[in-house]
Amino acid sequence: MMNKTWDNKVVLISGGLGDIALATALAFGKEGAKIALADIIDVGEHKKKAEVLNRESIDFIYSQVDISQPSAVAGWVEKVDATWGRMDVAIMNAASLQQNSVERISVDEWQLSMNINLNGAFYMARQAAVYMKSRQLKGNLIFMGSWAAHAVHPAIPAYSVAKAGIRMLCQCMALEFASDGIRVNEIAPGYVNAGLSKEVWKADPALADEARARVPVGLLITPEEVAANIIWICNDNNRNLTGSTLVVDGGLSLLRP
Repeated sequence: MMNKTWDNKVVLISGGLGDIALATALAFGKEGAKIALADIIDVGEHKKKAEVLNRESIDFIYSQVDISQPSAVAGWVEKVDATWGRMDVAIMNAASLQQNSVERISVDEWQLSMNINLNGAFYMARQAAVYMKSRQLKGNLIFMGSWAAHAVHPAIPAYSVAKAGIRMLCQCMALEFASDGIRVNEIAPGYVNAGLSKEVWKADPALADEARARVPVGLLITPEEVAANIIWICNDNNRNLTGSTLVVDGGLSLLRP
């Protein structure tokens, strides 16, 4: 049997039942990786969404984790360690979107956005980095960012601010853990045909056409494209790539009023 690039490596993905997470799990899994998915959804409810991994005989485990709770994140990492005894890639993918202007957003909405989009990513990334360092594993941390980190989105200020924080967190961690052989990078997609956007565009194709028309290259991004970009970042050929942001938005962020 031909060796696969990610044979026996372990990949952790938060927000693990989303379209991007499952596409990424499938991409790594087909290359031999073992996948640890975590999401807030109850264990009993995950089976239908994860069926795509079962069909491809991907070796994976699922854990119900509230990423905004440090103890829950630590428990998840302990479970992965007990199962496979290593960790090679951690993808901070869990996200929450609150649509409200700065004037109208409630304190609870603001805190929810920060707790999941920024704090949760920090808890997971730090736990993963400390784990890798303690076992001298040369791994990869990938933050799921957004072009909203550098282009103002008036309707989603909390999300935008959290993603901007992710960018600096990525750079801080990249510098701190570089000498340990742990690379830390961010991928920042634009309009991805996934999650809530996918449902909206499916229900009203005209809205999808409008979104597509706003993108300079005229295309929406697929979850599979994002997954391919993540795998590329993690490739050993990119050993000098750290603290970087890969903006994959079809040129959206090049536009300015």
